[in-house]
Amino acid sequence: MKKFTFILFGLSLLVFFLNRCTDIDSGHKVLYMKVNNTEVALFQTNQQKLAFKIERDNQMVLDTSFLGIVLNDKTLGVNSKIKLLKSNKLDFSYSVFGIKNKASYKAEEFIYEVSESDGFQWQLHFQISDEGVAYRYFVESDGIQKVISELSTFHIPPKSKVWYFERDSDWKLKSHAGEWRSADISEMLNVSKMGPVQGLTLTCELPSGEFLLLAEAALYNYSGMRLEAIANNTFQANFTEGKLGFEITGNVLTPWRCVLFAENLNALVNNTMVSSLNPAPSETLFKDRSWIKPGKSVWHWWSGKHVDFDEEMAMIDDASSLNFQYSMIDEGWEKWEGKWGKISELSAYAKAKQIGIFVWKHSKEINNPINDYAVMEKFLDSVKETGALGIKVDFMNGQTKSIIDFNEAVLRKSAERQLMVNFHGCNQSSGEYRTYPNEVTREGIRGLEVNHMKEGPLPASHNAALPFTRYVTGHADYTPIGFTEPGETTWAHQLGTLVTFYSPFNCIAENTQFLLNNKSVAPALKFIKEVPTVWDETLVLPQSKIGELAIIARRKGTNWYMGILSSGKEKEISIDVNFLENGFYNAEVFLDDSNAKPIDLKGLNKEANLRQWHTATPFKKESLEVSKSSEIKINLAENGGAVFHFVKIE
Repeated sequence: MKKFTFILFGLSLLVFFLNRCTDIDSGHKVLYMKVNNTEVALFQTNQQKLAFKIERDNQMVLDTSFLGIVLNDKTLGVNSKIKLLKSNKLDFSYSVFGIKNKASYKAEEFIYEVSESDGFQWQLHFQISDEGVAYRYFVESDGIQKVISELSTFHIPPKSKVWYFERDSDWKLKSHAGEWRSADISEMLNVSKMGPVQGLTLTCELPSGEFLLLAEAALYNYSGMRLEAIANNTFQANFTEGKLGFEITGNVLTPWRCVLFAENLNALVNNTMVSSLNPAPSETLFKDRSWIKPGKSVWHWWSGKHVDFDEEMAMIDDASSLNFQYSMIDEGWEKWEGKWGKISELSAYAKAKQIGIFVWKHSKEINNPINDYAVMEKFLDSVKETGALGIKVDFMNGQTKSIIDFNEAVLRKSAERQLMVNFHGCNQSSGEYRTYPNEVTREGIRGLEVNHMKEGPLPASHNAALPFTRYVTGHADYTPIGFTEPGETTWAHQLGTLVTFYSPFNCIAENTQFLLNNKSVAPALKFIKEVPTVWDETLVLPQSKIGELAIIARRKGTNWYMGILSSGKEKEISIDVNFLENGFYNAEVFLDDSNAKPIDLKGLNKEANLRQWHTATPFKKESLEVSKSSEIKINLAENGGAVFHFVKIE
């Protein structure tokens, strides 16, 4: 019996070894990098291509995936020799505005020398942590180098479900503004009529039940990566410039290509590897950060896209009444007579009420790199002179290298003048907010303003997917709360987005007078005024499921908030609140009031296009006393939601 068991064990090891070595050229040594339960194999394939695999707990996370880059007329990563130069451990923490107040990073870094057959040498850098695996290419060079393409691929396990943002137009791929949907990995070649190229990020639900997310980090001096679906459940690195390539002066250091993984949705949402891979902020530029202040902003656009000076004065009054910290002066102010004087007057009036002003600008008017963006500098100097605190730069609509260079110039030059930045019409975050903490939000998301547009409104499933897709790599300017045009969602669902989504600069869409004066909103007004925009801690409750149910608890100080977004039919759920500390809490709760008369939306917003959704389910306010041992049962309406605010009883 023992002999039979030993034979079976030996056969199992042989099968395991053969599976691990499929595609590996037996003539080359396999280099293994192992950190805790993650192992990366680096090798040459039978086709002499440089490649790697990732396993966790002896389970395949990423199958044979190629490495390499094409510079000028030279292909790097074919028939190469690999040598480990050094490895070192990384262990640091840093402050961050977002899902937590401090992010920690522990990883091991491996730096390899890669020698081509003609003797040319370059480097391949890997970092491995419990949060994922990342790599980048470094080519030391002089003069101008043209990046033609990358050989980088990502071979996803079969039967994985991929969450991606749809693109039924070229604009959505450029601005990362598509609706989040899912498909089997085998369908990704043909899932969109616009072709097989997808924007980052991609969240994959693996057959094992774990999660994998493809992203990039530290996108500077390079073109933003997209992913093209090719055969065999694989994505290939793709760039907007295509065969023309893009030029880099001096050394070529690519962004990190990231494979994040998580055992569950809580680990996925709390994964901060992307921001950790970005350089630390300049100690000179950000020695003083007191001018970077999170807060909520009023915004006139939802009530009328083009505003006049008097309306903006009134918005500042409303911001003060709402206890908001900012007012967003959007497109149209530059048509005012004496525009800079008017902005100065608005800023002074706002400052007296402890409100800060952001001003909008079209990117094309300041995107001129001549004399180190002299036109941009003149605009920023004018903004600073008015007393405004930040800018909103719009309509980049792409991620070519020239646009990425422009984005970084905006952040750097704004920081030199102590101005905060809100990017719109842009690609999503690759963690830039760590290097430039004055980036207080960015769009790169299909946000609530779509409800105003002909292709809207947003489905509840999109909202219930966002915390586990777009928001994993960084903050987003979704512009939450649209009571007057909620589409298929309920008012409690709209309230829930204030907690489930996050943005240090949180620009609230809804008409300020409606918030302040509507009797149906009144019970939630105190909550809207007080809910934070940055958090100390975040937890995802286990019932959550991408696109169907998002239950997210966040802590600020000793208080906890919980937001719930549901998609689909009515449902009853039980919530365990064992994340609370010992003792008792008063819970202020906003729930779907399915038994109440629906809210008649007609006439509430002259800008609205209600389509078939002319009514909405209102919310009801309740109070509970709970402890960490409590189990709370609630009913969610169709496409409903809920919000909880837990205050500890002293």
